[in-house]
Amino acid sequence: MRSICGLSLLALAMLAGPASAQEISGADNAWVMISAALVLLMIPGVGLFYGGMVRKKNAISTIILSFAIMGIISLQWILFGYTLAFGKDIGGVIGGLEHLGLMGVGMEPISGMTIPALTFMIFQAMFAIITVSLITGSYVERIKFSSFLVFSLAWATLVYDPVAHWVWGGGWMAGLGVLDFAGGIVVHITAGVSALAVAMVIGARKGFGTDPMEPHNIPTTVMGAALLWFGWFGFNAGSALAANGVAANAFVTTNTSAAAAATTWMLLSWRHRAPSALGIVTGAVAGLAAITPAAGFVTPLAAIPIGIVAAIAGYYAIILIRGGKKVDDSLDVLACHGIGSTWGVLSVGIFASIGAAGLLAGNPNQLAMQALAVVVTWVYSFAVTFGLAKVIDSTMGLRVRDEEEAVGLDISQHGEGAYV
Repeated sequence: MRSICGLSLLALAMLAGPASAQEISGADNAWVMISAALVLLMIPGVGLFYGGMVRKKNAISTIILSFAIMGIISLQWILFGYTLAFGKDIGGVIGGLEHLGLMGVGMEPISGMTIPALTFMIFQAMFAIITVSLITGSYVERIKFSSFLVFSLAWATLVYDPVAHWVWGGGWMAGLGVLDFAGGIVVHITAGVSALAVAMVIGARKGFGTDPMEPHNIPTTVMGAALLWFGWFGFNAGSALAANGVAANAFVTTNTSAAAAATTWMLLSWRHRAPSALGIVTGAVAGLAAITPAAGFVTPLAAIPIGIVAAIAGYYAIILIRGGKKVDDSLDVLACHGIGSTWGVLSVGIFASIGAAGLLAGNPNQLAMQALAVVVTWVYSFAVTFGLAKVIDSTMGLRVRDEEEAVGLDISQHGEGAYV
């Protein structure tokens, strides 16, 4: 019997009271710690994926955003982020402060789990870190580094931590039965929608829509995408929180959706121009984002249409957004993550058949709950991020001066050049 079907059912264990006498499983503990390390590897993967797509004068500044987030969000999570997300539920909205500085988070297992509380905490830390990292693709090549640091800390506290609590920490979405196996709502929708909001506030890059802004190093982007695909097995399969059949299923569905989306994007780009390398890896990432909320709930066969639709939706979303030339979401975070995972969350309500039932299994109510979660997360993420970006912009300024943008952020913000 499946006792914990991914992180979306963790709330049941969190509400069950203090740890029982169950023992720690060495296999489960090793698998989740390895998975945490795999997710950590994805974060510099994001930096490389994004870094190759910017102009060479901004390569270091783009890559280092992800690395800096590894530092500041790790500390935020230990000090107070974890307790806001997974502390005792307060009104279905936020966690209590009993775990400030990891108080009470030790080597004993959480009730209903076979891994230490510390293992669960560090695995969850990696999700918080990578979510903040994903947003950076919307404002690269023009954000002030000091403002980026303030924005990242505030966003993790005001957006990520509450939404993580809603879904995984015993909050109101968990109470409604909303399903999110590994972070479609918590990670990808929040990041994608927030990327749109901050891009609207910070404004477009100088020359956007008129000057060429071609990727300076596509092999770097391909390498970053390869690290993401590899690390995503820890992201999704690790979210089973045990070395079991659910983890195996999530592993296979993850690979299948990525493969279907990469192939679909390749065919779409081939039809319009050429089978672009950049397009193929972008498609893979869109497919990975889409399967994330569904990985443990659907069969490998269902992962194929999930990946195909994610690629089609992402491909045409990019064309639509870029064609409007009004919003400069520099590296298409909304299209790949926000749109892709919106479909993924809804797909759970359609295809779920493992540990839960969706529309095709006779439960249309699940689709309704998934749709409600999508709408609320879109509205909340956009509104809070837009307001936060506005406050920072009006106080310390979000973007660098025109002359600093012209010379490039590598030199103007970090005093270093990627190429000599």
